[in-house]
Amino acid sequence: MFELDAVLERDSVWVGDFPLSQLRLINNANAPWFILVPKRADIREIHHLEPEDRQQLMAESCLLAETMQDVFAPDKLNVAAIGNKVQQLHLHHVARFTQDSCWPEPVWGKIAATPYSESELASILQKVRSLLGDELVAQAD
Repeated sequence: MFELDAVLERDSVWVGDFPLSQLRLINNANAPWFILVPKRADIREIHHLEPEDRQQLMAESCLLAETMQDVFAPDKLNVAAIGNKVQQLHLHHVARFTQDSCWPEPVWGKIAATPYSESELASILQKVRSLLGDELVAQAD
């Protein structure tokens, strides 16, 4: 049975569910940063997924990337499955800008997290959910 890792739950906000993955926003205003977490138990690596799930993860990842491009217009979009600290499979999608405080270095571990204000969070969630509305199988009321 799928259970979200406690660190991912603590550090992120639920956006909605795709057919395979839970979509979450990392609560760090330093960079628009989302994760996809496949709703499968005990999966650590992409190659551990069934072939159909791998294809679905890639489709969801591309859809999220296109949405982030539309919403944030980043200079670069970083997509990675790291998992050194949190071993549950999760796919990072980080919108990067040349004016980032740590550009061109990775954002993880470089800058202390700054949580979104309530209004910033509401704005991002509204924009992303409105663009992905038809693709999300579960979303907030």
